[in-house]
Amino acid sequence: MESVEDIVIVGAGIAGLTTSLGLYRLGIRSMVLESSESLRVTGFAFTVWTNAWKALDAVGIGNSLRQQHQQLRSIVATPSISGKPSSERSLKVQGKYGEHEMRCVRRKLLLETLVKELPSGTIRYSSKVVSIEESGHFKLLHLADGTILKTKVLIGCDGVNSIVAKWLGFKNPAFVGRSAIRGYSDFKGSHGFEPNFLQFFGKGLRSGFLPCDDQTIYWFFTWTSSSQDKELGDHSAELKQFVLGKLHDLPAQVKAVIEKTPVDSIISSRLQYREPQEVLWGNISRGNVCVAGDALHAMTPDIGQGGCAALEDGIVLARCINEALKTKEGVGEEDEEEFNKRVEMGLKRYAKERRWRCFELISIAYLVGSIQQSDGKILNFLRDKILASFLVGLLIKKADFDCGNLTST
Repeated sequence: MESVEDIVIVGAGIAGLTTSLGLYRLGIRSMVLESSESLRVTGFAFTVWTNAWKALDAVGIGNSLRQQHQQLRSIVATPSISGKPSSERSLKVQGKYGEHEMRCVRRKLLLETLVKELPSGTIRYSSKVVSIEESGHFKLLHLADGTILKTKVLIGCDGVNSIVAKWLGFKNPAFVGRSAIRGYSDFKGSHGFEPNFLQFFGKGLRSGFLPCDDQTIYWFFTWTSSSQDKELGDHSAELKQFVLGKLHDLPAQVKAVIEKTPVDSIISSRLQYREPQEVLWGNISRGNVCVAGDALHAMTPDIGQGGCAALEDGIVLARCINEALKTKEGVGEEDEEEFNKRVEMGLKRYAKERRWRCFELISIAYLVGSIQQSDGKILNFLRDKILASFLVGLLIKKADFDCGNLTST
C-alpha cells in the first residue's frame, strides 16, 4: 500500500510538533509520524528561556503555558565544597529583545498543547520508519507495518538516533562520559520554595532544582560515569538512593525534594551530543530532506537550550518552507521539478540560518558542563571564585535570541 503526502515529519516531539503547527498556522498541511502508540514524553520538564518563549508566541501558545508555570526570578549557583552561594543572578533583566523570562515547563503539558492546536489526524501513531529510499523527486518511507509513504518533503525530527540524520550522512551522537538522573516531585500542596533556579556543582557533580508551579519541582543530577554505574540500570529506587548518597551535603529542604519523589517519576540517561564540527560541515539538508531538534543538534543539558533550540528550529523551518512555496499556488504534475527546486532552496535557507546557532549552543553546553563538573583543584578554585558569575551570565546571554515570526514581514 502506497500513499502520497506533501510534507512528512518524522517524530512527534518538540521540534516535529512545533514545525507542524507552524506550517498549519501558515495554511500548509503536514503529516507527523510517531513510532509509539501514543504521545511519548521523555523527561518531565525543561527550562524554557526567553528565546523559546519567542518561538511559543510565534505559534500562538505562549500565554496559555505562561499561565500554568511560575516565572523564575533568579539563578542561585552554589559550589558543593563551600555550600555558600557564590553567585545569584536575577533573571528579570533587559536583553536585546526585551525583558528576559524563564520558566520550567512540564514537557507533557507542552506537547499536549501543541497537539490540541493541530487538526485531527495530523499525527499518525505506531508509524516507525525503518528505511528511506529515493524515487525521482520523491522519498519513499518504509514503515515497520509494511506501509510505504511517498512524500515531496521529508523532515527528520526523530531524536538522537534519527534515521533521517543517518540518511543525510550524520554519525550517531557521541557519549560525553557523563550521565543524568531526572525527577519530578508533586507535593500535592505548597512546596515552600522561592521561584528560583537552584544549582549545586563541584566534586564532579552537578544538580539543579526548579519549581514548575506552587506544587511541583523538577530536579536533575549529572555526574561523570564509571563502569560501576552500569549496575544501576533503570531501577528507579536504586537511582533515588544513588542521588541521595551523592548529594548528602545539600540543605535538608533541597534533599527532601528528592526524598519525596516517587520512584516512577525518576529516570536516567547517558548524555550525548552531536560533535559540533558535524553541524558546521554536515548536510543539515539535502534536496527535499532536512533534520531538526535533537536529530540535528543533540547537546548536553548544561545550558538548558536543547528543547529551546528545537522550538526555534520549528519556527525557522516553517517560515523557510512557506517562503519557498508561496511563490505559486497549487503545484501540478508538470511542475514537480520546479517545486523540488524551491523546496531545496527553502531547506538550504533553513540550514544556513540554523547552522552557526546550533554549533554555538552545542559547543558552549559542552564547555559549561565540563567546567561546572570539574574535580580539579585549580579549575574548582577559578570556577568558584571567578567563573561562577560568568557561567550564569553565559546562560542568560545564549537565551537573548529571537528566531523571528512565522512570516518574514
